[in-house]
Amino acid sequence: MIRLLFIWLACLPVFSGALYAASLPVESNAPSKYALAVAEARTALLPLTPYLSLLEDSGGQLSFDDVRQQAEQNKFIPLKGSANFGFSPSTWWVRVSVHNPADEARQFYLRQDYPLIDFLDLWQPSADGWLHTATGDRRAFHSRLLDLRTFVFPLTLAPGETQTLYLRFETQGSLNIGLALYAPSELISQVTWEYLSLGIYYGGFIVLLVYNLIIFLTVRERAFIFYVLYVLSYGLYMSVHNGLSFQYLWPENSWMANKSLLLLLALSLFGALRFTREILGLAQILPGADRLAARVEWGCVLGLILAPILSYHLVVLLLSVLTTFICIQLLVVGVMALMKGSRPARFYLVAFSALLLGAFVYMLKSFGVLPHNAFTQNAFQLGSLVEMVLLSLALGSRMQDIKRRNHIDVLTGLYNRRFFDEQLQQEYLKACRRHQPLSLLVLDIDYFKQFNDSRGHAEGDKALQLVADILAGTVQKPGMACRYGGEEFALILPETSAGEAMQLAERIREKVVRDTKERIELTVSIGCSEFDAKQHLSGFALFEAADEALYRAKADGRNCVRAC
Repeated sequence: MIRLLFIWLACLPVFSGALYAASLPVESNAPSKYALAVAEARTALLPLTPYLSLLEDSGGQLSFDDVRQQAEQNKFIPLKGSANFGFSPSTWWVRVSVHNPADEARQFYLRQDYPLIDFLDLWQPSADGWLHTATGDRRAFHSRLLDLRTFVFPLTLAPGETQTLYLRFETQGSLNIGLALYAPSELISQVTWEYLSLGIYYGGFIVLLVYNLIIFLTVRERAFIFYVLYVLSYGLYMSVHNGLSFQYLWPENSWMANKSLLLLLALSLFGALRFTREILGLAQILPGADRLAARVEWGCVLGLILAPILSYHLVVLLLSVLTTFICIQLLVVGVMALMKGSRPARFYLVAFSALLLGAFVYMLKSFGVLPHNAFTQNAFQLGSLVEMVLLSLALGSRMQDIKRRNHIDVLTGLYNRRFFDEQLQQEYLKACRRHQPLSLLVLDIDYFKQFNDSRGHAEGDKALQLVADILAGTVQKPGMACRYGGEEFALILPETSAGEAMQLAERIREKVVRDTKERIELTVSIGCSEFDAKQHLSGFALFEAADEALYRAKADGRNCVRAC
């Protein structure tokens, strides 16, 4: 269900980059003083956002020498607020100065924490001039100085040295600049914690994937295979979003690193739609919504086809619009299904709400309302994992509904013969283990064949429904009323002695006579048996005893109760 609204939110509005650029101060040739990031010895982690200065290259044509000239002319503008540009068509240059006030050389690591940057270049001063490092997810993974999912650059600052660094950001996707300076120990600690958290996150996905795949192979219910498709594509999408796929799955394939996000997004949307249609049973309860969802699925297939062909920027915009529409659509059908009485719709809507909450927290962080921290940065991922677990519960509810339908007699609404056979043996074994009483009633409508032949099958069905209603209204839990077959019914009575069962049987017999006297004048014969471990070696033996008692009741003139 997507539930993939967070993808749209993670990308942020298409025009956010333009809005952000419009909010920057107007360029001026007047001298300006750049903020200085002081990397003190006691500093373990230093976010660089307050110290960044930006230069927008709308045509992407500026060379590094051009940019240095721009810097000398004070064309760089100090960053105000968040460095989140959304879908910006421009290339952005970043200037930051880092100072080491210590009396000894120190090593630091410059980290860009958002991994989906097509081209990322760093220029840092060296003894031979400027050292240029070129990386990004459109370049092979080995272009990175450290084999990590994010971009990390080592820096060494001499005692009292100030280094001015220049970075160039160019990407067709959402542009987020998240630079920070780490001490070596802090980087190790941060990376360890992140990989452990991601391992737990994807471990949960794998458990759900394998478990539900096994369930599908066992029960062959289509909802499970579409859930597996959704979890697989969604999990892989998130691994691309985290930078893990590029690191572990296709490190030498920059084309896949760039296009996989679009392919997996389209596939996730398709899987979510198919899963929603199955889990909510839209074809049965909301046929119009089901037909609309089927048509939207073709839009997902089209996105899957176009992703490798058209530009990333164009396809991601189209898929963002499609994602927004699907999120609204699925929320509406979830509410409508709940109003129709769908039990899985309860879990479905709670799961959807969990993802929306996570996405909302992430959005507030992106716009600077909430602080950037581990929770706000990963809120939508946490919401997605909670969603997947709740959707698994929705599948369980769906299976319970299917099982319940398979165990219900369509005509009378009582449990059917299949349920009776399974439940009687279970209650028999439970009575053996716990040494508790267990009784069984078997009843038959007297002269039902003659009644059916003389009045017709429609009246016969009404007679069966009337007796079934009497049984359902008389038998209380943990008792279970079942239609055994034809005009024969059976009542499983756990924790009930023979005396109590005989009293219940007599009440049922009298109620049938009383409630049908003025209409169709029915009577029933009832046989009763009580569990005895020495006499009854199985649940079937208990049934045979009650059935034998029923035949005695018929032989004694019918409309009576007999015990074995």
